[in-house]
Amino acid sequence: MKKIDHGKLPQHIAIIMDGNGRWAEKHAFGRITGHRRGANSVKAVVKACREIGIKYLTLYAFSVENWLRPREEVDALMGLLDKYLRSELDEMLRNGIRLVAIGDIGSLSGPLRNMLEEAMEKTAHNEGMVLNLALSYGGRDEIVAAVKGILKDCQIGKITPQALTKELFSTYLYTADIPDPDLLIRTSGEYRLSNFLLWQSAYTEFYFSDVLWPDFRRRHLIEAIIEFQRRERRFGLTSNQLRRDGTYTG
Repeated sequence: MKKIDHGKLPQHIAIIMDGNGRWAEKHAFGRITGHRRGANSVKAVVKACREIGIKYLTLYAFSVENWLRPREEVDALMGLLDKYLRSELDEMLRNGIRLVAIGDIGSLSGPLRNMLEEAMEKTAHNEGMVLNLALSYGGRDEIVAAVKGILKDCQIGKITPQALTKELFSTYLYTADIPDPDLLIRTSGEYRLSNFLLWQSAYTEFYFSDVLWPDFRRRHLIEAIIEFQRRERRFGLTSNQLRRDGTYTG
């Protein structure tokens, strides 16, 4: 396998972790077993990103739409989050990983929300990598919340409508302190965003893998990064323009 160019790493990788249910069906297991196996992939990918040198990793862990799933499955997913926070906190502290979360965190149960907030507080000063969990998250909900925040600040005179720019709008998003993703990976062969990071993905490179999430490991992550490094990111410019200003990396 071709080696990664560590001089051209994506700063921020986002992953839609899809395929737990199909993996379970393929192996004649229940869906909850598929989610449990998927949790092993989370651990493997977080570790790989930290070792490779990725600065930000965002995982689509639970969408707002996922609340509509059967109660048993929702409870199992919340239980897996609880288990992950309990088992991985020491690992995050040892490896300098800062945990953050985006989404409607208030929808989580009190004990689970408290545990999440405690883990974020304990890792707040870590500088090796940011692990960003999208929990009870929806891209459209995020944009609506940002608009509401802007309208409120306009009403109290904190900002004016004329002052609104794309950059200012971004500061009202959940990801205000996180750069937009350079690379978005979706597993299981599906080709859609599923309401994930809609604003932030305007110039993101997409990589779609046929691998089901419970089977996704370090080698698959490396394949995605290598494919990313083959691409020319022009941001609306031409290759000649990028060559002239010295930012061409294709």
